[in-house]
Amino acid sequence: MSKIFISQKREKHQINKDIYGHFAEHLGRCIYEGFWVGEDSDIPNNKGIRLDVVEALKELNIPVLRWPGGCFADEYHWKDGIGPRENRKTIINTHWGGVVENNHFGTHEFFDLIEMLGCDAYVNGNVGSGTVQEMQEWVEYITFDGESPMANERRKNGRDKPWKMKYFGVGNESWGCGGHMRPEFYADEYRRYQTYVRNYNHEAPIYKIACGPNIDDYNWTEVLMRNAGHFMNGLTLHHYALASVWENKRPATGFPDAEWHSLIESAWKMDEFITKHSTIMDKFDPEKRVDLIVDEWGSWLAVEPGTNPGFLYQQNTIRDGMVAAITLHIFHKHGDRVSMANIAQTINVLQSMILTEGEKMIKTPTFHVFEMLKGHQGGMLLDTHEADVAKHITSSVSKKDGKITISICNYGLKEVEEVDYVLEDGSFDGKHVVAFGLIGDKMDAHNTFENPEQVKKTKFEDFKVNGDNLNISIPPMSVVTVTVE
Repeated sequence: MSKIFISQKREKHQINKDIYGHFAEHLGRCIYEGFWVGEDSDIPNNKGIRLDVVEALKELNIPVLRWPGGCFADEYHWKDGIGPRENRKTIINTHWGGVVENNHFGTHEFFDLIEMLGCDAYVNGNVGSGTVQEMQEWVEYITFDGESPMANERRKNGRDKPWKMKYFGVGNESWGCGGHMRPEFYADEYRRYQTYVRNYNHEAPIYKIACGPNIDDYNWTEVLMRNAGHFMNGLTLHHYALASVWENKRPATGFPDAEWHSLIESAWKMDEFITKHSTIMDKFDPEKRVDLIVDEWGSWLAVEPGTNPGFLYQQNTIRDGMVAAITLHIFHKHGDRVSMANIAQTINVLQSMILTEGEKMIKTPTFHVFEMLKGHQGGMLLDTHEADVAKHITSSVSKKDGKITISICNYGLKEVEEVDYVLEDGSFDGKHVVAFGLIGDKMDAHNTFENPEQVKKTKFEDFKVNGDNLNISIPPMSVVTVTVE
């Protein structure tokens, strides 16, 4: 039997709520048909933003949303997306499907969405094809409250007061689609561009994020921290879980056992990458002033048959739910360095929270994992140690406002695993204990528009409480959360 010992008194670090962040790029049907339907749509909306999506995301306590990319960010010129929509410039989205982008969803629409969701804004600026002046003027347009050309332009377009913008990214994947730069060159460009990301509101200074490494490019981290570390608040990391080699993306459904395991093994690599990049960051920043921001992560699988391959529309199964739970637990573990993460992407792209088809909307298994684990947001990670824990088990325990949240994932395919949680400095007796489960009945269990609740959170009762012991029998292919208060 697996045993996990919990100490309430030994708190490790806080789990930043922004670890549960999201990412929305102008890619496929994430923005258009996902968030944005337009004010004339028959789909219920507020200012063109579909209300069913907003209400669903509020269930997750969504903390932060990153926009407009991604690779799209380094070809996005923000002035194309302001003013009357009928006058906005149309462009070709060269990165994603070669489709026409009409710029109907721009700065004002994004911040309308942010205010509807009640979350923080993470805006990614254009270094690859943009200028320093363009970036400076965008920050001024968004955040300046006085008299200035950009602030007055914002007022002319209908917004008197500035918006709150907590995070700003200076370029994206500058080693690849953002300019194919060498780290030394990007470090110098970052130093120059970030200078002009002005703090117009000194009571809420902008948190500046530099483009970090591609997966295991440790030299990039070394160069950026050495040459530009003092000018940044955060450094990004991107890693996608793959079921096979990059050149041969495998199906999201109908896969063999081997690809269940290979995708999960790929997801577990996140722990190695964070550990090694953090070690380099520690050398230059032992006080951990600079955070690691994993602003793109998730499963990257084959697109659904018959869809535009540039739209990256993939189905989402219980296997993706396993990837989400494993990865979030890894972020909890590294919460002393990882302060934000943004799953790719929120709607209709890659490992989505939500899928839409016309007026229909479904919540994916990944959505349900994020909803079940939201009790960890802002909690203090508790110290645990394990004895004889099965290799297919991952767990995380936190405490907030007197409530303990336990999440456990059994990503094995066959065996029910019995796990004893032992409270070293207290008792479970007399506490209110409630549990929920997300359980797969087959490897590719998923929701469809015809059957939207095939995989959903249900009340879980296969546990026993006895003094300092909480015994859970967790089925295969499942995530269970327990709250104790």
